[in-house]
Amino acid sequence: MVKKRIIPKFLLRDGRLAKGVRFLENMREAGNPVSTAKVYDSYGVDELIFLDIDATDASRMAVCSVIERVSEEIFMPFTAGGGVSQLQDVNALLRAGADKVSVNTAAVTKPGFVREAARAFGDQCIVVSVDYCRVEGGKHRVFINGGKTLTESDPIEWALKMQDNHCGEILLCSIDRDGTMSGYDLEMIARLAEKLEIPLIASSGAGSLKDCQQALDAGASAITISSMFFFTDHSPIKVRSYLFSQGLNVRASKSSRN
Repeated sequence: MVKKRIIPKFLLRDGRLAKGVRFLENMREAGNPVSTAKVYDSYGVDELIFLDIDATDASRMAVCSVIERVSEEIFMPFTAGGGVSQLQDVNALLRAGADKVSVNTAAVTKPGFVREAARAFGDQCIVVSVDYCRVEGGKHRVFINGGKTLTESDPIEWALKMQDNHCGEILLCSIDRDGTMSGYDLEMIARLAEKLEIPLIASSGAGSLKDCQQALDAGASAITISSMFFFTDHSPIKVRSYLFSQGLNVRASKSSRN
């Protein structure tokens, strides 16, 4: 049985870590990405995710530099993304040391891009980030451009379409819950996990050990955690120990990386 994964998620701005609420509110600096990655490597987390929230040509160069330095210091898989819109962007991040690349806006604005990237680099290298929010009328819709631009797509339908386009994983991000530490969107996770055949990474809302368990019990293959690690005393070791004690199939310790 495939083990459930614990994944710290890092947002990068000007080469530094940053963390906000609901993508755009109360943004604050959260440290040095390389030294922080080394700390989490020592904790034995399963993977890391780095997302560039500036997403400009200049910031992409800075992110590639960060990825290169991180890849020299840590020994675990990690995903990088933010502003990826061309095959050369994917190639640059993979060459810098990333194992997978996250795509969001280009999946919407450039039909066929995800399929093209998967064909060029392999399905397992392409992660599609599905950022969504509740809108007027109570429906959920996908947002792009860092949560600034509304689309007409339903998040579940969009995720399934991206699966059909051969992405390797879905990173499901609730804008409403991002940075709030109010718990994951369990209903959306369960609905999508029931339909999806590829791994589902649940993101946004972790605030307690119970939240982590509930997201995995709802069907997520992995969970990302940001604010809970940055701003509370919960560590990856504490999260893993708790999940293991609750009978979830996680790695028992850093020494057991299978």
